[in-house]
Amino acid sequence: MFWQEEVDEGQFLVPDTVVDMIFKIKCPTLPVDHAWALSEAIHQRLPWFPEETQTGLHLIYGAESGNGWERPSQGTEPLYLSRRTPLILRLPKERVEDARILTGKTLNIVGSELQVGEAHTRLLGMTTTLYCRHIVAEKDQTEEEFLQIAIEQLQALGLGFKKVLCGKGTSFSTPQGAVSTQSLMVAGLSLDDAVILQEQGLGQLRNRGFGLFIPHKTV
Repeated sequence: MFWQEEVDEGQFLVPDTVVDMIFKIKCPTLPVDHAWALSEAIHQRLPWFPEETQTGLHLIYGAESGNGWERPSQGTEPLYLSRRTPLILRLPKERVEDARILTGKTLNIVGSELQVGEAHTRLLGMTTTLYCRHIVAEKDQTEEEFLQIAIEQLQALGLGFKKVLCGKGTSFSTPQGAVSTQSLMVAGLSLDDAVILQEQGLGQLRNRGFGLFIPHKTV
C-alpha cells in the first residue's frame, strides 16, 4: 500500500538558504529591454554575482496596464516606473550583506539613472504554483519543443508537478545577438519542490534576468 499524507501548509517553514533582496530605487523610466544593461551594471558593482550558482536578477517589471496605459512591448520604448517599483536580486543568504554595497550607488542603464536605496530581504514564496516570465529558449524552437525540454529539466531536478503551461515569447538584445525566451507556469508542486524550483531556477542566464520563478496565484 502507498500512503502519502497531505502537507500541512500551516506547519511548513520556507528555508532562508536563498532569499530575495529587495532594494528601493529611484528611476522614472527604463527601456523595456534592459536585461543586459542592468545585469552588466550589477556585475560591475558585485563581481562575485555571476559566479554564484544561486544568484539571479529579477528584471524590473512595471505595471502591465493602468488608467488606460498599457505596458509597451518594444524593447526601446520607455517603461515608466512607480515609486514603489523595486530592484530585486535572488541571493544565497551568505551574500546578502555583500550585496548591500549597492545601496547609495547610481547605476547607468542605457542612459537612465537608477539610484539604489535601502534593502530588505524576503523569503521565497510558499506556493504550489510558480511562474517564470522569461526562460531562455533555443533559436527557432517551437513551443512544443520548448515545453518538452522544460519538462525534462524539471524532472532532472527531481520535482513533482501536475501542470506545465507555456506562454508568450519575447526577444531580448545582447552583444552576442538576440536571445529568445518563453514564459512558463508550473502548477501542482509540493511546497518543498516549489522552494527548490525558486532556488534553482530553470535554463541559462539567471544572473542576466532569466529563468527565475515567482509565485503565481491563479491557474
